[in-house]
Amino acid sequence: MTYQPIHGVICPTVTPLKANGDINADMIRPLVDFLVEKGVAGIYPLGTTGEGPLFSADERKAVAAATVEAVAGRVPVIIHTGAITTGETIELTRHARDIGATAASVITPWYFPLDEAALEAHYGAIYAAAPDFPVYLYNLPAMAKNRLSAALVTRLARRYENCVGLKDSSGDLMAMFATNHLQDGRFNTCIGPDGLILAGLAMGLDATVSGSLNYIPEVIVGIYEAFSAGDWARARQLQQQQQAVSAVVASSGWLPVVKGIMAERGLPVGGVRAPLLSASDEAVRACNAQLRALKVDLSSV
Repeated sequence: MTYQPIHGVICPTVTPLKANGDINADMIRPLVDFLVEKGVAGIYPLGTTGEGPLFSADERKAVAAATVEAVAGRVPVIIHTGAITTGETIELTRHARDIGATAASVITPWYFPLDEAALEAHYGAIYAAAPDFPVYLYNLPAMAKNRLSAALVTRLARRYENCVGLKDSSGDLMAMFATNHLQDGRFNTCIGPDGLILAGLAMGLDATVSGSLNYIPEVIVGIYEAFSAGDWARARQLQQQQQAVSAVVASSGWLPVVKGIMAERGLPVGGVRAPLLSASDEAVRACNAQLRALKVDLSSV
């Protein structure tokens, strides 16, 4: 199986919702169009930023299919298909393959603590169930509680041809760097934490999966473009701007506020799925005011 690694910035898209919490499929295309026009190298729906674990399997399939249709081959689409059980993960991964997605990405199962033997068996079953379909590993121990070690990533990448890459949101740059050489350098290691984009690129990593692309794509795309052009001063300036914006957003409650402030970009993506609480209008206004104090006006970016 041949797979072309993705280089650049990949957006883990938010999932648009209606006021009653149902999925707003009509907003998926405008969101995708906005991001593709801004220069993203890939679309990654239903991850953490996309609230994937909060949706039913049927809802996830609907969002995945709508996203693939909206992208229409303009950029790669990596569907997050990780679930708490191996069986549901396989079902969602095969669905991603069948609708024409470029690849899937699978976070470690959550809730129950799993040792490396259990994780290896879990991923082995997924790779064996869709041997012709590229699947990324997804490491986010802060949320899932189960960690993918560099040693386990290495074993899986060497054993399964369709283990094509890793989205690592652990913040451990050395662990990310340890996997980047796998498969003769074809293994597609992607930086998760937005604050480490420039550092990861400097260490030779291929791409970033950045949630900030949903609302400040110009900054994140700009970091990658400046780095690629050798303009370190500009890349550092933009990375510092990202860190300042992300600090405001994080202190305001992160995802609920992210979805609220996206309306300033002409993207009314609604609130978040319960049990998450949507941001109040007051909280969104306060966050926008703080961003304007940083000279970041989302309505005029």
